[in-house]
Amino acid sequence: MNCLSVERLGKRYGPRQLFKDISFGLEKGQKTAIVARNGTGKSTLLKCIAGLETPDEGKVTFNKGLRIGYLDQNVVMTATHSLVDEMLDQDDPVTNAIRAYEHAVERHLGDEELHRAVDQMTELNAWDHEARVKRLLFQFNLRDLEQPVNTLSGGQQKRVAMAKVLINMPDVLILDEPTNHLDMQMIEQLEEELSAPGVTLLLVTHDRHFLDNVCDEILEMEFGQFTRFTGNYSYYVEKKAALDEVRDATQQHLKGLMKSELEWVRKMPRARGTKSKSRLDKFETIKSLATRDFSRDQVSIDVKTERLGGKVIEARNLTKSFGDPSVPETYKPIVSHWSYSLKAGDRIGIVGPNGIGKSTFLDLLTEKVKPDAGTVSVGSTVILGIFGQQGLEIKEDKRIIEVVRDIADVIPLSKGKTLTASALLERFLFDKEQQYQYVSTLSGGEKRRLYLCTVLMKNPNVLVLDEPTNDLDIPTLNALEDFLTELDICLLVVSHDRFFMDKICTKLLVFEGEGKIKEWVGSYTELREMQKAREVQAQRTKSAETVAKKVEVPLAKTAVTGTKGAKKKMSFGERNELKRLDAEIPALEKKKEELLLALAKGGTDHHKIMELSLELEKVIASLDKQSERWLELTEKAEQEGAG
Repeated sequence: MNCLSVERLGKRYGPRQLFKDISFGLEKGQKTAIVARNGTGKSTLLKCIAGLETPDEGKVTFNKGLRIGYLDQNVVMTATHSLVDEMLDQDDPVTNAIRAYEHAVERHLGDEELHRAVDQMTELNAWDHEARVKRLLFQFNLRDLEQPVNTLSGGQQKRVAMAKVLINMPDVLILDEPTNHLDMQMIEQLEEELSAPGVTLLLVTHDRHFLDNVCDEILEMEFGQFTRFTGNYSYYVEKKAALDEVRDATQQHLKGLMKSELEWVRKMPRARGTKSKSRLDKFETIKSLATRDFSRDQVSIDVKTERLGGKVIEARNLTKSFGDPSVPETYKPIVSHWSYSLKAGDRIGIVGPNGIGKSTFLDLLTEKVKPDAGTVSVGSTVILGIFGQQGLEIKEDKRIIEVVRDIADVIPLSKGKTLTASALLERFLFDKEQQYQYVSTLSGGEKRRLYLCTVLMKNPNVLVLDEPTNDLDIPTLNALEDFLTELDICLLVVSHDRFFMDKICTKLLVFEGEGKIKEWVGSYTELREMQKAREVQAQRTKSAETVAKKVEVPLAKTAVTGTKGAKKKMSFGERNELKRLDAEIPALEKKKEELLLALAKGGTDHHKIMELSLELEKVIASLDKQSERWLELTEKAEQEGAG
């Protein structure tokens, strides 16, 4: 079934044509990604399709009745209400049903309206919607449910927005850079959810691993053309390389043709007939195609690097935490008594869940933040280049060329070469005309590319990259990866981009929480394979232990108690509580189903409906509370078994 059709869509900003004659369709269950370099209008195209911007030409048609979910690339939340209230602040069937029910109860409306509200709640499975909201927020590592959304960081707000889109799973998802600000485990969970057969997806992302695992079609915007590739990202790269070879061969043929046509043009008489004019037009077309420099559409990176001495960065007994150790809920250890010596040629990736302190760790190593204890020492030959997550703070009314000239007019390159500021910007795909435009005209990705230019032009020999792939386009990422793999430079990288990490990092520092950091020699993919193998083995062990417990002789249970030095075991009361919950939770589930069935059967007794509704709310609240406690006790029991 066709979900949407895009016909001859076009959009321009002032004299700049973003895109023109864009046409494609999206079938139910199809997962399509749009790939193009920054500044070509990918985000604007998504907004036009989602109905948030009006195209200058063409039209977008959705199948009637489809629910559309849209995630913006840049999320700004100014409301002062809580995370949960923000999640419920939506115009969709489920939240509308909840509002209608609450309105009917609060205003003591008549039997018919209350009955209609209850029926709708039951039909949409809305009774435990708030519990689902909380579970999804936890999945995105958003645990302070009462925190006002306007106090959240940009990354946290993006995760709230993602949760809002996913909670009711619309018929069509339109997502702009969905993996930004997610850690790798979150991305894997998102991949699993979006890969489901019934999910229809249109997205823009720089995450090539995500494109490989989720998408089955790539739409490329390049040189004013829109090309469709039926397959994942790896298929696209293979076919794209083949097409580029054909294009290059065709261009060589056209150069030969242009040469012969040029001889005719030189000999052509001044008086031009219709045939001569037609042939001259043909020559101009051939000349345009034959002389086009396709390399000017690719980022070209080159820097001069100074030699590193024996000492790069040394940490000794490094310790840093936030909060009060005596108040566990506020205490957050980042690193504890950690020592390490970064050597020339090291290419180190830093991985761990969001919020664990990776960015703070980089700030410690670059001496931007002071440790609570221990020391950091940076070698005298080190020239740091820091590409931070927050980006470059530039005045929006500044011209692009001025941003670079404020640092240097002439930039030294490798092998004794130099470049002017303007020529350097051209290598980063800012042509001469665009260089004199204001920073405010740039897209988010173009600003990141400009920021990268200002960092690399200082010729660092130690690069510290904090989420460098956020908002950078794939051509820039490919160029950056090639540059980093070929250059003799020291790297410290925090990134959620698995493709990027695998290509440039040879070892990892793995944050495990509670200030613990372990070194892993190998790629991120190898690390995850090892972790997944351990998870599978742990699950098998757990299953085997469960089976063994069911058949073991009761007397044998007492034979292993009282071992000196054993981990703290569950108390007798906790064991009894877990047994009680094992019985109570299924009973509550059954009670919930009975109440839903009773409400579904209907009736006209207003008081009876009110009574059933209130009882259902209490049962759901009790079920949530009991389930949370059951999880706590189960984890404790598993830890005891592992010990």
